[in-house]
Amino acid sequence: MTMGGDLPGSVLFACDRNSTRSAMAEAIMKYLCGHKVYVDSTGVQRIDATADPFALETMEEIGLDLSDHQPKSFDDLTDTSIDLIITFTPQARHRAVEFTRTIPCEIEYWPMKHPGDVGGSRDVRLQAYRDLRDALFARIKVRFFSQDGSV
Repeated sequence: MTMGGDLPGSVLFACDRNSTRSAMAEAIMKYLCGHKVYVDSTGVQRIDATADPFALETMEEIGLDLSDHQPKSFDDLTDTSIDLIITFTPQARHRAVEFTRTIPCEIEYWPMKHPGDVGGSRDVRLQAYRDLRDALFARIKVRFFSQDGSV
């Protein structure tokens, strides 16, 4: 796949717990692509929770709602017809390689630190989530959209 303007039929975003990075990327991609691409997200391990509260708040700031997001793992995926898996951690990349041993699928690794690892005041921590959100938005636009903004 070439950079910019080349949309796959389906994209899966993967991180460790599917509560922050991959969930945010899924929402951004769905916002930018609508129904042109099937988009989902997953984690290496499933947690019994919803999206990270700071992720919820920072996504709401740009009008995207993660409140219905339910984290899931690779083991929870029922559809394996995925064209591209974008991973954010070494563990997710390793699990994606295992997952795709018998299916034709590209894997891209976009290393991005978890904003929850940032300490400090609430404002400092929220800014780390905003920075991640903005980095995901920019990276997705560069990867899938041409210079003029078309897909």
